[in-house]
Amino acid sequence: MINNSAILRRELKEKFLREFTPSERVFFLKKAKEAILLQCYPPNEELFYYCYFLTLKERLRRLIFDNTEAYARFLLVETMKEMEDTIKYYHQRLESQRLPRPDVKGMRFIEYLEE
Repeated sequence: MINNSAILRRELKEKFLREFTPSERVFFLKKAKEAILLQCYPPNEELFYYCYFLTLKERLRRLIFDNTEAYARFLLVETMKEMEDTIKYYHQRLESQRLPRPDVKGMRFIEYLEE
């Protein structure tokens, strides 16, 4: 019998590999390492989605050009606002779970996604 956490981890890894370019994966993993080692956040689904939305925000930031049509720029800015709200939501959840020191299992979270 397969436990639900193993299925979830596999699904999250597949999402990570499917949706991000190699450079976006590096950005995601950098943010995850910072969150685990510097901010003492636990390696869990909230951390995954926090880094996921940070990475999507970075992707959007790169799309916003000065010469973009006004309507497209408006849509990108509105999407960016929604993305920031989502990031705040996961940040608050992680803050409420903050650990006194970095989780020793945290690097396994990173290694699992790097495989």
